[in-house]
Amino acid sequence: MPDTSATQSPIPYVNIGAQFAEERDELMPIIEEILMSGMYVGGPWNEKLEAALAELCGTKHAVALNSGTDALILSLAALGIGHGDEVITPPNSFVASTAVIAHVGATPVFADVLPDQNIDPAEIEKKITAKTKAIMPVHLTGRVADMKPIQEIAKRHGLAIIEDAAQSIGSRYDGVMSGALGDVGCFSAHPLKNLNACGDAGFLTTDRDDVAEYARLYRNHGLVDRNTVTRFGSVSRMDQIQAAILYYRLGKMDALIEKRRRNVALYRELLDPELVFAPPCREIEFNTFHTFVIQVDRRDELQAHLGAQGIGTAIHYPVPIHLQPAAAYLGHKAGDFPVTEEQSRRIITLPANQNLTEAEITRVAASVNRFLSKGS
Repeated sequence: MPDTSATQSPIPYVNIGAQFAEERDELMPIIEEILMSGMYVGGPWNEKLEAALAELCGTKHAVALNSGTDALILSLAALGIGHGDEVITPPNSFVASTAVIAHVGATPVFADVLPDQNIDPAEIEKKITAKTKAIMPVHLTGRVADMKPIQEIAKRHGLAIIEDAAQSIGSRYDGVMSGALGDVGCFSAHPLKNLNACGDAGFLTTDRDDVAEYARLYRNHGLVDRNTVTRFGSVSRMDQIQAAILYYRLGKMDALIEKRRRNVALYRELLDPELVFAPPCREIEFNTFHTFVIQVDRRDELQAHLGAQGIGTAIHYPVPIHLQPAAAYLGHKAGDFPVTEEQSRRIITLPANQNLTEAEITRVAASVNRFLSKGS
């Protein structure tokens, strides 16, 4: 039977335009109201969003910021982490997870990962020194890291936990939302995230009054009123328009996540487990699949093949952070984190966005199976 997939419509990796098309009639009047008000920075939409996010995550506070990166930086700074301190984190995340540690003057210490790409608690234990001040697990792909042993390690050694929850809004571990599993949870609302703004945005969640107070003060130059600065800060405010968009989309997030979970469940039924490794989910996990990452042999060839069929894919991330030029000062070399490095050669992200149809998921899976079976 001939392969006709090349003549079919393209399957995009993401489809942000389709999302807006569905929302336009409801969203545009909200944006117009804000533009007419002249209140663009700070205001009621930020307050409504923060209250809704705190309720969702089950935390005392949520602080709206201009990016997930700033959420991480402010969390580290609020916990007093800086020069001479060490923070343990995985080397297979987006570069921001490591960069923020360097930005506050601390030293990133890497721990290798498990087959599901999340940090290995046993490796964390090996990396703790007298200088260690915090553990920063990354809930990669929207899958919550194995937090119970991490919490036990942190308690035993008196360490803070900062969740890099940039990709995991709505994910749960043993019934607890990501963002409520450590001292601070840090989220991105970048346009590609499941809860997405129309530009840069982020927020942190915490039960700690001191962390929330520090972040609220720092995000607005350290001003307690227009003429009084108690601590020199910076600008990390979330615009009113982005806050309103996020508040609106928060009401639709559960339905969006359910569609993505159905897409991934269909992939799992269709992809050949002899050819494709898709990390299984633990019973205590509720994963939201910001991305759906599989591991395969001949990854680059497969990506080229899918591209030729009009199927969009991505790789998150092809070069581990410890092998990036910016991390050279840490002194790592190839082979230092073998699980991460092996995965970096095998991972590929398939389209799983909520606008895909069952027929499109079926077509992608068939193309993957067909290519890999020929190779085997």
